[in-house]
Amino acid sequence: MEVLKEKVEEEEAAEREEAAERAERGEKTKRPMEVRRGEATMTQEMLRDLERKLSEIEVSVPEKLLTFTKDTIDTSKLPFSYQSNTLKEEQLLQVADNFSRQYSHLCPDRVPLFLHPLNECEVPKFVSTTIRPTLMPYPELYNWDTCAQFVSDFLSMVPLPDPLKPTVKEQEKAPPKKYAIKPPRDLTSRFEQEQEVKRQEVIKAEEENRKKQEEARLLEQENAKTDPLHGLRVHSWVLVLSGKREVPESFFIDPFTACSYSTQDDHFLGIESLWNHKNYWVNMQDCWNCCKELIFDLGDPVRWEYLLLGTHKPFLSLTEEEDEGMNDDDDVENLGKEDEDKSFDMPPSWVEQIEISPEAFETRCPNGKKVIQYKKAKLEKWAPYLNNNGLVCRLTTYEDLECTKALEMKEWYQNREDMLELKHINKITGLNVDYFKPGHPQALRMHSYKSMQPEMDRVMEFYETARVDGLIKREETPKTMTEYYQGRPDFLSYRHVNFGPRMKKLALNSAESNPRPMVKITERFFRNPATPADEDVAERVFLIAEERIQLRYHCRSDHITANKREFLRRTEVDSKGNKIIMTSDMCISFEVEPMEHTKKLLYQYEAMMKLKNEEKMSRHQAWESELEVLEILKLREEEEEAHTLTISIYDTKRNEKSKEYREAMERVLHEEHLRQVEAQLDYLAPFLAQLPPGEKLTRWQAVRLKDECLNDFKQRLIDKANLIQARFEKETQELQKKQQWYQENQVTLTPEDEDLYLSYCSQAMFRIRILEQRLSRHKELAPLKYLALEEKLYKDPRLVELLKVFV
Repeated sequence: MEVLKEKVEEEEAAEREEAAERAERGEKTKRPMEVRRGEATMTQEMLRDLERKLSEIEVSVPEKLLTFTKDTIDTSKLPFSYQSNTLKEEQLLQVADNFSRQYSHLCPDRVPLFLHPLNECEVPKFVSTTIRPTLMPYPELYNWDTCAQFVSDFLSMVPLPDPLKPTVKEQEKAPPKKYAIKPPRDLTSRFEQEQEVKRQEVIKAEEENRKKQEEARLLEQENAKTDPLHGLRVHSWVLVLSGKREVPESFFIDPFTACSYSTQDDHFLGIESLWNHKNYWVNMQDCWNCCKELIFDLGDPVRWEYLLLGTHKPFLSLTEEEDEGMNDDDDVENLGKEDEDKSFDMPPSWVEQIEISPEAFETRCPNGKKVIQYKKAKLEKWAPYLNNNGLVCRLTTYEDLECTKALEMKEWYQNREDMLELKHINKITGLNVDYFKPGHPQALRMHSYKSMQPEMDRVMEFYETARVDGLIKREETPKTMTEYYQGRPDFLSYRHVNFGPRMKKLALNSAESNPRPMVKITERFFRNPATPADEDVAERVFLIAEERIQLRYHCRSDHITANKREFLRRTEVDSKGNKIIMTSDMCISFEVEPMEHTKKLLYQYEAMMKLKNEEKMSRHQAWESELEVLEILKLREEEEEAHTLTISIYDTKRNEKSKEYREAMERVLHEEHLRQVEAQLDYLAPFLAQLPPGEKLTRWQAVRLKDECLNDFKQRLIDKANLIQARFEKETQELQKKQQWYQENQVTLTPEDEDLYLSYCSQAMFRIRILEQRLSRHKELAPLKYLALEEKLYKDPRLVELLKVFV
């Protein structure tokens, strides 16, 4: 502001001097002076307006800056490498300062380089030395589940030929049919069809217009929230270059979320510099199109300016022709030149190795919980065993941007004893879908329901390999129950049961106390290869209320229709009052190729009796299915209330039973070890064992124990001396015999025999000297050991009171 005012005053003074000169020359200066005075007045008004606007701006200064200082970090416990720099690090800092000055001079418009920030101890450290290289391989960079889902989605969009329908070529090769059935005439009105099509197009256009308006409104709301810091943020990311470790293309990794991003992603506006534990590179390319057109060839000094000229600088990418032209002889010639002129190398890292405890690694995030907010969605993550119900992840989608109206919710679980893996809740329809891993007591795979009350709409899927009956799926409604089977010995594939209203209204209506009456049972069967098709039942229907049984058989390959049969059950009596068992009108059949034995009443009677028994069995199995549904619902309620978690036997910190058992075993082993040590060190134990247990020692017994212990020890010392003496004499005699043998056969011995003799004599003399030294040492220490044991016996707490008289 003061500079602008001084400039205006200088301009006014210059104008006055010019006017005075013109007045002396007789020129008219009235008009120009008025114009310049008007311009000066306008400039002063602009200055006052700018001053007023600047005074209205309020700058909020935080009361306390959140910085890491010596008060927040105890630097006394840090290693010496954190608190000072080595001579090589000081040289590197000087090189970095020189590089930074040159860079600022050549690129004055760019942001200063991030080269040597201060660490916890306020010591400047070069950024490359903060990286501690490890020998661990790269983590898994590809999410194969996502790839599989992508392939599945791609294949779902590709129109595949229907295996049941002939292709165009097959239709061309098909022989012409001699007889063809004319299709029926289309009696629908074309005008009504056209009107319906127009109406559907209008409805579709209105729907698309509404969606466009909604998208435009949401876009306006998003654009209204402009980011004032767009393009000003600086963040450090991990760049994985292509080439090594079978990496097809370069990509970024977010160090906070471990998510990978392509270099073509719009979130990356540009790159200032790159560094690793070997070198530092500055990006000299234009980032006008973000990072989409950047070339990550660090060996190109035109695009990437390096700090250190060393042997670890990546080579410039070559074309195929240049690469083929490289001769192996050049590598051999240059092999010895690598160590001739090495430039300045990067100092080793000053950072300690990161040590993460198993507990901290399992926590994964602060306090074990992390919330990620997305557009119309919220993702919550928890560490394992943090929640009592095993919840580790929850994804909630919302209808509005404010995330107030939830649409659906997905919850993932781990370590559940009931093997619950995923719970999908639809807040709009109230539909709950539970997914289970293999191992559930009822072999549940999926359970879809709206209410846990019995006889409601629900779907249950099972692991058929874990069930004896081969049940795959069970669908239940208030009036029906449908079951699907696979791999059964009776080839049953489908059972559909229709229920009627209950006759009695009880306070507690259930399948056990008051089962629902069955009206109709429909069963379907797979083809049995061991039975002819015209005798193999494909569908069986029990009309219980109408007392009828309908059968439909499989169709033979050379027929166009299948056999059918229907049985009528009567409870009527004849004219004599006898119950009618079987008549010809009680069985109605349709056979493509009539057979004589099927028309006999005996065959029909046996078939009806067999079907009656199978009807009873089917009704009983349907009743057992109802009881199983009640048992599963009761079990699921207990599991949801308990939500017990499984703990591995190797998890010694959480597994209390394993921990208690381990501690008990360690305690028993420790006690056994102490007992063995005491038994080994107790020299009176063999003699005390001869006395009656629990009896108090007398003075005579104490003296006897002392004498027996000393005599036994004395005898063991004598036996040891005799053993050493016997071995000494044996070695001496064997050496004398060998010397005598040598004297007798000295003339006839070969050089090899003489070498063997000399070797034996050397070893024998060594053993004899050792035995002689041991015997001499034993004779010196035996009296001392005897006196030491006697002193211990007199001081033994079990004998000290009884042996005082003899001291």
